[in-house]
Amino acid sequence: MTQPSHNTFAAFIGIDWADAKHDGCLQAAGTAKRACFQLEHTPEAIDAWVPTLRTRFNGPPVAVCLELDKGPLVSALRQYDFLVLFPINPLTLARSREAFPPSRAKDDPTDAELQLALLLTQRDKLHPLTPQSATMRALTQLVEHRRRVVGDKVRITNRLTSTLKNYFPHVLQWFQDKDTSLFCDFLSRWPTLKAVQLARRSTLESLFRDHHVRSPEVIARRIQAIRAALPLTTDDGGIAPNALLVQALVAQLRVTLQAIADCDTAIAQRTQSHPDFPLFQALPGAGPVFASRLFVAFGEQRERYPSATALQKYAGIAPVTERSGKKSWVHWRLQCPKFLRQSCVEWAAASIRHSFWAQVYYQQQREKGKAHQAAVRALAFTRIRILYRCWQERTPYDEATYLQALPRRGSSLIQNLAKAS
Repeated sequence: MTQPSHNTFAAFIGIDWADAKHDGCLQAAGTAKRACFQLEHTPEAIDAWVPTLRTRFNGPPVAVCLELDKGPLVSALRQYDFLVLFPINPLTLARSREAFPPSRAKDDPTDAELQLALLLTQRDKLHPLTPQSATMRALTQLVEHRRRVVGDKVRITNRLTSTLKNYFPHVLQWFQDKDTSLFCDFLSRWPTLKAVQLARRSTLESLFRDHHVRSPEVIARRIQAIRAALPLTTDDGGIAPNALLVQALVAQLRVTLQAIADCDTAIAQRTQSHPDFPLFQALPGAGPVFASRLFVAFGEQRERYPSATALQKYAGIAPVTERSGKKSWVHWRLQCPKFLRQSCVEWAAASIRHSFWAQVYYQQQREKGKAHQAAVRALAFTRIRILYRCWQERTPYDEATYLQALPRRGSSLIQNLAKAS
């Protein structure tokens, strides 16, 4: 990506974002004079401020430095074509604040001026924000929202399980999966053991069949367990409040399950029409969930990552090596997009069950003394390199092609594959 020179900008602005207002610092090109300003965080205030910039600096674009690459302010400013946004890492700004002044005092106007200084002096290390297509931006948020909602589902089911153990633990043995509509409907109708034991056999059978439980043996076994169950407690002082909480948690679980289904539908609608998505569908163990997450992780801007190594470092998969004098040590990469790293590592773990060489590679790492997570990260490191090549060349992954390439590279994995086969 070609970086614009200083001469192409009419002015430079640093903006420190806040919830209610934004502090900024502006310097026109060719001058050393800086002017501080404050901007309210309202659509009306932003819409009134930007035209004044266009009128004042008519013609060349204006460079704006921000401490974030997404959010309401970025969305508001991105719609103006004469503004070129330069996001910076918050840690970069924090380190600059620690250097000057020595007191490390933090103030919003000072941060805005620091951002302006970074834009003027270090712009060769900053990259202008180049948004992806609307489809890809929507997918990015959808997969992240879905992951958070799945986390909500786990928290609700854990709390539901804990509550049921207080007075109605039998239902946890009758139903293995707690995140299903069958489990929700059962507890909604019969939140206590006494209530379900009073239910007719035909009513129970009808509920199971409505939820696609077709095996007569399974239905009979569950009904028999219900009839033979003994109560954990008969104290209404403990049963009534817990049953009420279960009803509330079941209601939350229903909404959460529906939200996950809605996210899956929206993701499928957007991914299936994109020409790059089949590259990720072909990955072993990806499935619809990991395929969409990896698709978002790589994106559609192939110039974004100059090499597989750059992507491995950005994703937090590549370890960090530090050296000082005669000392050298390697440690876990702390600063990285956590959701991106999670997607790569979780997919690598899932691929072990669907790829023969991945199983052998994982076992090879374990035999070297690595823990499970370290072995999975090593596999993810290799997986990213392979996927990067497929992505750049727009070629779907083929396991046979990869295995044929191993002897040419003199890979040590060949011997282990021969032993395992």
